[in-house]
Amino acid sequence: MHYYSTRNEKNVATASKAILSGLAEDGGLFVPESVPSIEVKKLLNMTYRQRAMAVLSDYLTDFTTEEIEHCVNGAYTVEHFGSETIAPVCVVTNQVSFLELWHGPTCAFKDMALQILPYFLTTSMKKQGQDKTVVILVATSGDTGKAALAGFADVEGTRIAVFYPDQGVSKIQRLQMVTQKGDNVFASGVKGNFDDVQAFVKQIFTDKAYREKMNESGFDFSSANSINWGRLVPQIVYYVHAYCEMVDKGEIKLGETINVVVPTGNFGNILAAYYAKKAGVPIGKLICASNQNNILTDFIRTGVYDKNRDFYVTESPSMDILISSNLERLLYHLSDEETVCDLMKHLSETGKYQVSDTLKHRLQELLWADCCDDEETEQMIAKMYAENGYVMDPHTAVGYGVYEKYVTQTGDTAKCVIASTASPFKFNACVSRALGSETDQISEFQLLYNLADKTGLELPVSLKELEQLPVRFDGVVDKDGMYGAVSGFLGI
Repeated sequence: MHYYSTRNEKNVATASKAILSGLAEDGGLFVPESVPSIEVKKLLNMTYRQRAMAVLSDYLTDFTTEEIEHCVNGAYTVEHFGSETIAPVCVVTNQVSFLELWHGPTCAFKDMALQILPYFLTTSMKKQGQDKTVVILVATSGDTGKAALAGFADVEGTRIAVFYPDQGVSKIQRLQMVTQKGDNVFASGVKGNFDDVQAFVKQIFTDKAYREKMNESGFDFSSANSINWGRLVPQIVYYVHAYCEMVDKGEIKLGETINVVVPTGNFGNILAAYYAKKAGVPIGKLICASNQNNILTDFIRTGVYDKNRDFYVTESPSMDILISSNLERLLYHLSDEETVCDLMKHLSETGKYQVSDTLKHRLQELLWADCCDDEETEQMIAKMYAENGYVMDPHTAVGYGVYEKYVTQTGDTAKCVIASTASPFKFNACVSRALGSETDQISEFQLLYNLADKTGLELPVSLKELEQLPVRFDGVVDKDGMYGAVSGFLGI
């Protein structure tokens, strides 16, 4: 299996090279030359690790079976995820089930990929003869940062620097990052929104002069964002797993089509569902759920992508994004390299682009999109709890709210799996308000205990422990100060 850049098909890499590079030299994203078919029947009544082995082996073809097994067994443990199921499918109503992706060490879906990425990366370093220290550079809207820090903490041969929008993450998300243990980790707030942070990370990645300076000092860059194929490929596994679990539970018959709802900002999580569908998993509509930053909703409906709009800080901060990086991969699969280059050039120069009617039709055949604002989000949290006793975080609630709009507008009542992306405890103020609890003048940690008492849910130990951990990283820089922060961290 080879990988091509979305912007130049002559830029070819093996899986290990694509993972180690993160971003292609031309600024494009690596995509697989083909999508291997999946025979779902053979994956029934298997463990998550067995399904991961089957899926990943088709994509990581320059890894040996033993290497993939080492990666899978090291990442997906009971110790990390609480049970052998790893990603439970919770059936809530006749139509709706939730794929709970937040049982990992940082209580967010990013753990599903970022627990295994360090294994992928260290294996790739050996295969590529990498003798430099790999510097993982991360832009985060909240959850990726902590999951990456936790995954790479004290991993030999790596350093990791995480940047987040100073006013754009929840208090719990910030605490998780700034208290991270490890001798090779660093985190900093940035004055700006996530798109500002992401743009500067990409700029640093493609800055040849700075990379030469890094190389001279014995460092090389890679990424833990979903621009890295090593972040995206593990996410395909859990959509395959979800379908198999639905069959194993007797909720659907083998071959029955389900819809999948994904709350998404950077488009990586829903793109993984696209790869599962393209591989042959019987997925019908991919339902793209956005918050008030509804650029993806507008794009899928109109074919016009325009980031020149108001930016909102919402109660679902991991989706507060106006530049959805992974959308580039889908555009490539549905069109060609020339089209992608043209569209990305327009985006860079004008902040907008418009796809052809043909491409818009292909997008709309595949995707359905809508959005929920904060008021609707809290209403959905309250409604789900009142009717079913199930507690959703605000991102998952956006997904459920959009699902309800989909059914109302289309009449499609096929069974549906909603990607549940975070523990409700990570966004305790929002969830508590939605459930009618007082939140004013109550400390962040008291809110955790109050929410646990109200719902009967077990408070995650990793969040409870935050109260006792010292803050290690309290810095905030301007956007153009990120270069200096990286250099200072690395001592160059």
